[in-house]
Formats: sequence, C-alpha cells, structure tokens
Amino acid sequence: MPKPGKLFVVSGPSGVGKGTICRLFTSKRPDVWMSVSCATRAPRPGEAEGVHYFFVSDAEFDRMIAEKGFLEYANVHGNRYGTPRSAVEKKLNEGFDVILEIDVQGANQAIERYPDIHGIFVLPPSREELLRRLIVRGSENAEQICRRLRNVPGELVRGESYPSLLLNDNKTAAAQRLGDIIDGRFETTARERALLQELERQFEAEPVTPESVEALIQKYRR
Repeated sequence: MPKPGKLFVVSGPSGVGKGTICRLFTSKRPDVWMSVSCATRAPRPGEAEGVHYFFVSDAEFDRMIAEKGFLEYANVHGNRYGTPRSAVEKKLNEGFDVILEIDVQGANQAIERYPDIHGIFVLPPSREELLRRLIVRGSENAEQICRRLRNVPGELVRGESYPSLLLNDNKTAAAQRLGDIIDGRFETTARERALLQELERQFEAEPVTPESVEALIQKYRR
C-alpha cells in the first residue's frame, strides 16, 4: 500500500493567478494532483468542464451538501464553490500529493479540518497589478469586480497565518517556486512578509469604490 500523499491548499485574493500557477505546475508534475472544485456559476470564456470546475446547479450543490460530499464549501462573491471530498481522499490514499486551489473562505475550512495541511498564500507584486489582472481577464462586470476587490483587504489579513507566501510576479517563476515549496526547498522570507503588510496598507489607504473601478475598466479595457 503506498504512503499517503501530502495535502496542500493554495489560496489568495481574486485575480492573483493562483489557478494559472497551479495548472502550470501540475502539468509538469504527474505525482501531484490538483483538485477540481464544483461551482454554481456559469463558465467563463476558455473554462472547460472538469478541467477548471465542475459546473453544477444549485440543486445539485445542495444535494452534495446534504450527502456530506464536500471537503469544504463556501459562498464566494455571490456564487457557491466546493471541493468534492471523495476524489481528494482517493488520490491521497493512492500516494499523490494533492493541491486544493480554492478561495480564502474554503481554505480556512480545509485548514481547520486537516491539521497537517500546508497553506500557501499567493501574493501579487503590487496593488495596481492585482487590479489590472482582475480587470483585463474580462469575465466580470463593474459591480462584480467591485465586490471582489472589497473583499481583498480581509483576504490579505488571513494570509498572515499561512506558513508559506508565494509571490506571483511571473507565472513561470511562481510555478517553479510552488514546486520548491511542495518539495520542501523554499521557505518564506521577510521580503514576502513585508510585501503582504505593504499590500494591506495600500488597500486600507485606497479603498475601492464603484467610481475607481469604472476608471480602471476604462484604463485597462480600452
């Protein structure tokens, strides 16, 4: 019987690129499996069923809750997301290391339920870059973007408790650092901790408003 794999949770604010990093990393590491979550929202352009998410109805989501089919689930930005429990436990028992790439709410549930899980919080290089990434992907309207950005300060505060901080300044380099964290070759430094504190300060000093979001949409979607 193989030795059970290790469980990792990769989280961070909306638009930081955590999904891109994880998929890039796992595409080159067959020994690491990335869990696919269920979502009650419609697919974004370019998203594939069973690859990015399992897109389910609210009724199906409720059924899975009733059957205790989720490892974690949460209502995030007006939609519900959840990690199917059985697939994760099967892969761990087969000896695969498993990555949960999920929102901060769900990550907190997973961390509470699995004491040995390793938390990895993804950071943008700056406030401006996080805003740009969220807006240029073009999948949300101004109201949805504003809702997501207003949640960022609280998400950043939760990042303080994560043992690993991962800077996503370049997706290829970040995917490499993710592998180094999983393989135990990289430890978070004072530089990443200082960046997290600076991002918290920036979002507190410049609160997001509907007017500022509209201005950014005009700037980045021209």
